[in-house]
Amino acid sequence: MEALDHVKILESKVVKAIDFVKRLTEENDQLKDQLDSYQKQVDELEALIQSFREEQGRIEEGILSALSRLNQFEDAIDKSLSPSASVPSDEVPSADILNAVEEILAPVKVPENSETTKTEIVDTPIQEQQSSEGEAQPQ
Repeated sequence: MEALDHVKILESKVVKAIDFVKRLTEENDQLKDQLDSYQKQVDELEALIQSFREEQGRIEEGILSALSRLNQFEDAIDKSLSPSASVPSDEVPSADILNAVEEILAPVKVPENSETTKTEIVDTPIQEQQSSEGEAQPQ
């Protein structure tokens, strides 16, 4: 009878081992599914980060372009207002200024996906200019 008891104990241990292996297999499958889900999320986040970096690069290029145009405009203003420039007092040095303003007001490329607002620029003529006596006269 002792052999029969040993066989029953062995059979019980085998059943427990089989159940344990089944639980481990199910847990392993669940962990693999969870890992796949996390990997998809990581891939989506990496793609989002890449698109943000690209958009940031386009925005930086736009800012640098605008700053360059502003510097050109300031240089044109400084050049036209410098005392060494011989400009008659009844003339406004408008050619340089207008060229610089046109360059600055040229359309700035805005990324299509950005949420920036577009501002419409309206051309308005200069209404008055200073005469040699310091009085304002319409053009």
